[in-house]
Parts: sequence; C-alpha cells; structure tokens
Amino acid sequence: MPFELIDTHVHIWDLEKVDYPWLKGNPSILNRTYQINELSPQLTIAGVSKGILVQASNNAEDTVAMLQVAQQEDWIEGVVGWLPLVDPIASGQALTQYQQHPYFKGVRHLIHDEPDTAWLLQATVVESLTNLANQGLSYDLVGITNAHIETAMAVAEKIPHLKMVFDHLNQPPIQQAEKFGVWGALMSSAASNPHFYAKISGLGTTCGTVDFTKDTIKPYLEFIIQQFGVDRCFCGGDWPVSLLAKDYTSTWHIYQTAILELVGEQDAQKIFATNAKAFYQLNPTKQ
Repeated sequence: MPFELIDTHVHIWDLEKVDYPWLKGNPSILNRTYQINELSPQLTIAGVSKGILVQASNNAEDTVAMLQVAQQEDWIEGVVGWLPLVDPIASGQALTQYQQHPYFKGVRHLIHDEPDTAWLLQATVVESLTNLANQGLSYDLVGITNAHIETAMAVAEKIPHLKMVFDHLNQPPIQQAEKFGVWGALMSSAASNPHFYAKISGLGTTCGTVDFTKDTIKPYLEFIIQQFGVDRCFCGGDWPVSLLAKDYTSTWHIYQTAILELVGEQDAQKIFATNAKAFYQLNPTKQ
C-alpha cells in the first residue's frame, strides 16, 4: 500500500537574513544557506507529501522566516517556532502574535546549546511553558544527554498537560552499542507518561562513525516503539543536518524499511503520518 509520509522535522536557514550562532565557524557542509526550493524537488522520490519546519535558531527572525515559507509552500503544513521562554510576558505576547498564523503549531528552544541541562526548569521558563500548554500547543525537546531526559520529566511533573516530543529520540547510544543503558531506562520511564512522544529523526548523525543502516537503528526503534507504543511515535527527516550522514531519499528509505519490518502496515501509517497530524494539530487540508 502507498503510505502517506509526513516529515515532521525540516530545517531551512538563510545566513544573510538570520543569525545562526551555532553555524559560525562550522567547517561542515551545513555552513551555507539552505532554502526550501533545494529540498522540494526531492519529496516525490522520497515519498514525502507534507512537512513541518522546525526552528534552528533562538530568535524571532528564524520563526518569522519559517512562517513566510509555510504560506508559500503547499507541502508545508506547520511550523515549530521559538519563543523567548525566559521572559513570560514577551513570550506570551509573541505567542499571541504567532497564533494568528494558521501554521504555528509548536515551540522549541535549542536547549542542547545551553550550558545548564536544567535550563527548562527555570521558574520563568516553566511559566512560559505553562502558558503554551494552556493554549494547547506542544513543545519539541532537543536533548542530547540523559540529564535532558531527566529535566523533561521534571517539567512534565510541573506542567502535566504539556505535550512534549523527544526530537531525535534524545540521542540513543548507538555509537556506544548500548542496549539500552541509562538512556533506555530514562526513556522507558518517560514513556509511562502519555504526554511524552518520540520523534524518529536525526539518527544518521546520531550513528556518527557507525554506518547508518536499517539494521543499525532497528533495535533502538523497536525499543522506542515498545515503550511509547505505535500511537506516540512519528518521523522526521532532519534535513539538511541529515546530509552529514545520507541523502534525503536514503534517509527516508532507511526509516521506512526499518519501521515496516517492526510493525504492520496499519501501525506504520500511524507512525508515518497519523500521529504527527494529531500531535501538531495539522489541518485536514491546506487552504
């Protein structure tokens, strides 16, 4: 059966228009402008029909740029933007402004670039996230250490009604060949909370020096699907960061093949599209 495939993790950046501090001095292929028209022609081959843009810098300019692209590109169904979470008043004002835009679906902050792994637990940030939850919007967690998972669980205790998703599965220990270590224990604990979701994305770069294949990632996907269930997992390509490992089509082929070897077609369709629509509250049809 042909599957509907939603890419819940697409990045774009224009180095001439927006400041991306993490790219300064970056020697990789990522240190250039990546615009949506570079990716769009590859969608048909990859089998992707819809996408969600995700923030790549902690500033308003990045969010505004993504919202503009969402209006122009038929296949973009949503934007996960940024808010100044440390300032609840400014955060609330920005949220009110962004919510006038039909494609604003969630929020993210580059917590992995913050020195403090408990950054999200600041009183002001918790206040802003509580407002986010009250508005029915979700939060993307881009953690890279086990401490980030612990922080996320502490946030969940303070804001029980906030829906959160672990981007890139919070970096499973693929390079260490651990199955599944402290990461596994913490993710299993987090999965017991029905408001936590898992985004199968970014695993090519997570593999690092280990070859990124379906067999490499399959044990970790199986574990995550067992813990979170087929109703709380969905997929993201992580372009263009994913290009550090494989091209766009190959990345999606690896994810699709691995998932289809683990679950039936009906459950696979949930992971490929249905769950993403529910989590990000995507519109049935784009006007």
